[in-house]
Amino acid sequence: MNTLPMLFREAQVADIPQLSAVRLSVQENRLSNPDLVTPAAYVDYLTRRGQGWTCEVNGAIVGFGIADVRGHSIWALFVRPEFARQGIGKKLHNLMLSWYFAQTTEPLWLSTAPGTRAEEFYRRQGWHDTGRTAQGEVRFEMRVEGWRQ
Repeated sequence: MNTLPMLFREAQVADIPQLSAVRLSVQENRLSNPDLVTPAAYVDYLTRRGQGWTCEVNGAIVGFGIADVRGHSIWALFVRPEFARQGIGKKLHNLMLSWYFAQTTEPLWLSTAPGTRAEEFYRRQGWHDTGRTAQGEVRFEMRVEGWRQ
């Protein structure tokens, strides 16, 4: 268990190389083709579509999340495997949802692979399973009323 201080802050465009490294470090919900998530996509989600947050330990980003207010979705929530189960994902999740529902009352959605720790995480956070995506992922939704509870 890591006992180093954690710094949570808004993500910046300059963080993109580290965000990408975190995204590529995960064991579940791995990208089949890492080239599909480009630096330009990160820029778009951080500057035009939404807002992101990071968790730093010793100056290195170990987790991040990005909420997409235009698409009403969670675009990313990832934590380096060696920092899992330390509350980082939950804190990033809460920062994203607090920000998102301060911008709009539109329902928020996300999807994740079935049978993963991520699926269980979202269930524990109160997300509602609304079925499967065309790719077979579990589709979840959160409404402002559910978040306020």
